[in-house]
Amino acid sequence: MQRIQSKKLSDVIAEEIESMIIDGRLLAGQKLPPERELADKFEVSRPSLREAIQKLEAKGLLYRKQGGGTFVKRRLTALVTDPLLELISQRPETQFDLLEFRHALEGMAAYYAALRGQDSDYQALKAALDEWPSVSDNKDAEAEALAKFYLTMAEASHNVVLIHVMRSLLPMLQENIRCNLEMLAINASATEEIVEQRKGIVDAILARDPEAARRASNEHLAFIEETLLNINRQDSRIQRAIRRIEVKR
Repeated sequence: MQRIQSKKLSDVIAEEIESMIIDGRLLAGQKLPPERELADKFEVSRPSLREAIQKLEAKGLLYRKQGGGTFVKRRLTALVTDPLLELISQRPETQFDLLEFRHALEGMAAYYAALRGQDSDYQALKAALDEWPSVSDNKDAEAEALAKFYLTMAEASHNVVLIHVMRSLLPMLQENIRCNLEMLAINASATEEIVEQRKGIVDAILARDPEAARRASNEHLAFIEETLLNINRQDSRIQRAIRRIEVKR
């Protein structure tokens, strides 16, 4: 018979901190609470906590700043600094590709938010939606608020992979929303319809109807896509007309 090996306390602490990172209680780039506070939370000694933190540093999950505390590494957001992704987000012709991708991402978020969201998630989702009108006169702030709304919806899904993917792509998502807002600004009626569609997504989630929530999300993005295509077509006709006038002159 083999002797049963008991886990070191520092290993147990390290596993708990890893779980906090995985399930989103600790975010990429976030500063950990002070050692004394963490030790009290886990009801362990500070030396055991320090040993656990050292192990997570060695695994590349945490890093220390001299005199500044301990932070979660930004590994989960490394994708957004990729030069190729930055280039993609800045090219107008890729905005429709991003919209297509959002169909899958946000449709899934809406579905699972309706399926297993909690009351606290729904309160956060309503608060995120209510925050949007207060910044609607500033496109950058509006894009940030709407990106936060979609992230909150993903967090309500309680799918850790979906949450981390959404967080890692958040800057690109925010830029896509900002570009769309600038184009949609010339179509007031479409903008009003889009506002109602977002409310419809939230209503379906609060009603705990996963299929209706996913359908509302997909219809919302399809409407944005079609509206933007129509604006582009109209703009192309205007540009052609201007060129013809210039030629005649």
